[in-house]
Amino acid sequence: MDIKPIFDTLDHHNIGILHIIGGNDSALTGVEISAAARRLGYQLQVVNVPKTIDNDLVMTDHCPGYGSTARFISQATLGVGRDALAMGIASPITIMEVMGRDAGWIAASASLYKRDGRDPPHFIGVPELPFEEESFLIQIEDAYRRHGYAVAIISENIRGPSGSVIGKSDPWHIDDFGHPYFDSPARILAQKVTERIGVRCRYEKPGTIQRSLIDSTSSTDWAEAHIVGKAAVEAAATGQTDIIVTLERAQSDKYTSRTGSSPLSNVAGKVRILPDQYLPKISGDTSTEFKQYLEPLVGKTLKYPQRLL
Repeated sequence: MDIKPIFDTLDHHNIGILHIIGGNDSALTGVEISAAARRLGYQLQVVNVPKTIDNDLVMTDHCPGYGSTARFISQATLGVGRDALAMGIASPITIMEVMGRDAGWIAASASLYKRDGRDPPHFIGVPELPFEEESFLIQIEDAYRRHGYAVAIISENIRGPSGSVIGKSDPWHIDDFGHPYFDSPARILAQKVTERIGVRCRYEKPGTIQRSLIDSTSSTDWAEAHIVGKAAVEAAATGQTDIIVTLERAQSDKYTSRTGSSPLSNVAGKVRILPDQYLPKISGDTSTEFKQYLEPLVGKTLKYPQRLL
């Protein structure tokens, strides 16, 4: 990190409080800037505000941004399912690739409206579980033969048993934080499904729309984004520094949350993966515990008939 222009800017504007909004990379940036301020003798408070759709920050129940993206993905899963079913023999299988570089929170959210084997998705691939290509192909073919269509949801960085991202061993891009980016595994797997089953398999990759579609904003997310920002300002006003605001879920039947805080060093560069009880099953479903965790975060849910598809 090039520290000099940062502190030149802070000094020029007489800034003594720095709020950094983001995920674990942003938390690491906060730690590094705070350490640099101490070395330089610059009086600076650093209070981070959590925000990441990946929902992979440790020390917090969930992250602002996740509920809205989960809302989008769960509804999009129903949409691509209806489309695949309506297309019939022309293109009855769809693979949708979602964000989630190191953890499968977003992919798992696709299961929110799944009630039985016919409902989408019929497979969820997450970075936490080794991706077995043959098991995947068998599962998708079985779903298609049974129900006349099939939907798979996969995280962008699903990995095979060897630990390599599906498709290519070499990344096509590495960002400033050292994170590699690979060719789309959904495109590669769609080709394999088409060759295996003999019907067209489409692939979808929503990209940044899944974190920016205003109409999919969760009411819970909207409210909590405000309260974590307010909490960060209040923490700075009382002289706190080197912390990140957290969200804590109340242990009650009705969902409520409150803010807390954690030392920034406890969060920086760390990844919260899906716990075992939240991992998706081979059928594309998730546990009741995960859906109970997720449902209040997406805000008002869809009013759906007993038979979704």
